Amino acid sequence: MALQLEVISRQPVIPTRKPPILFVHGAWHGAWCWAEHFLPHFADQGFPVHALSFRAHGDSVGNRKPRGKRITQYAADVAQVAEKLGQPPILISHSMGALVAEKYLEQHPALAAVYLAPVPPQGVLGTTLRIVRRHPGAFLRANLQTRLYPIVGSPALTRDAFFSADLPEAQVQAYFPQIQDESYLAFLDMLVFTLARPKRVRARNAIPTLVLGAADDHIFTPREVQRFAQAYATTAEIFPHMAHDMMLEAHWQPVAERITNWLGEKVLVG
Repeated sequence: MALQLEVISRQPVIPTRKPPILFVHGAWHGAWCWAEHFLPHFADQGFPVHALSFRAHGDSVGNRKPRGKRITQYAADVAQVAEKLGQPPILISHSMGALVAEKYLEQHPALAAVYLAPVPPQGVLGTTLRIVRRHPGAFLRANLQTRLYPIVGSPALTRDAFFSADLPEAQVQAYFPQIQDESYLAFLDMLVFTLARPKRVRARNAIPTLVLGAADDHIFTPREVQRFAQAYATTAEIFPHMAHDMMLEAHWQPVAERITNWLGEKVLVG
């Protein structure tokens, strides 16, 4: 039975034959995080673009109450939306969404995969330890409540997790009300239960892969992003003066332009 999932779409002003792009968000986020900059940018480049919100995220079914949701369920949401596009999409994913995209790619086709600040193949133990050191009280509350919202539950915590110091405070205040709770079980999946299987992904989908990271990321370090890239036999490109939310940061445009150029080189040739 199909779920009622939020999908924000934009079509290019002048129709083209370019393939669709499907954007896959990370933890605590929804389709809204792509709508600010990336959807307009890639639609202007001639791509039909679509961003979904997982179940219990954004305006999808579940009222933003993701307790008990699993990474495999989020991957099923991607599959539901992708099936309606009419052809295999280009997947652009972020953070937890990268693991969701990998799980999707274990069973379904795509034209290419772009990963922004992805969950490393070994999981989120390193991230967990960094949160414990930086915000022990918030981490304790998250575990006592078995929910992840306390980790990002104030504008200051949201900035620390996702944004650089140079992002205007007004933007942080505008984004913060859209930051939501995330499933504790999804965190456990990223920690140990549902880790990535890059060899299986590569066996099922031998597709062009681009990996991008942020130099000032407090969630996944450049070294962890490089490990992810190595699992896909490539090298990550690390953007300076940028934090975790690469699609919302003040310097988002060079990231979007790099993806656009790469798609032109690797996907749209011939």
